[in-house]
Amino acid sequence: MGQIRAVSPVKLLAGLITADLSLLEAVKERLEKEWGPVDSESDVMDFTYTRYYEAEMGSPLYRRFLSFQKLIDPGTLAGKKVFTNSLESEFARPGGKRTVNIDPGYLAPAKLVLATTKDRSHRIYLGQGIYAEVTLLYYRGKFEPLPWTYPDYRTEAYREYFARVRQIILRQEKGFLFGRGENS
Repeated sequence: MGQIRAVSPVKLLAGLITADLSLLEAVKERLEKEWGPVDSESDVMDFTYTRYYEAEMGSPLYRRFLSFQKLIDPGTLAGKKVFTNSLESEFARPGGKRTVNIDPGYLAPAKLVLATTKDRSHRIYLGQGIYAEVTLLYYRGKFEPLPWTYPDYRTEAYREYFARVRQIILRQEKGFLFGRGENS
């Protein structure tokens, strides 16, 4: 019989999509108020992989990723998604159309996991109407996509960013291993 062990903490991430670049800083500030300081930001990238969000948010669309300094328990991911859904509503236009899409997830040294409200065959229910999906695996020295990985997450730019965030969490974990108890 396997022994139940304490879960390793993970690096909280948020992916933002918007047509209004001025919102990126305001959303970041709200996320930092809730989750603590950001320790890594991707460049702002064009988001041209789907037209799914254009009717609601306009175009052109832009993407930015944020990672947060404090490591979290992966079991809290559903609550993070519930919070980001409420935050999207705060930033919505009158009538409810979103101005920003905020997708939380986490990065562990071996994988990138995203939270979603949409059920599919490869997603696991977490509770509160939220599902989790392993989107990228770290394999043979790099992040690799899976058959269901979204086209944008397959790009070299995204995977390079997640590799940089992976280095941050590895340094943070090393601090835990050597008894410093550091979480930053």
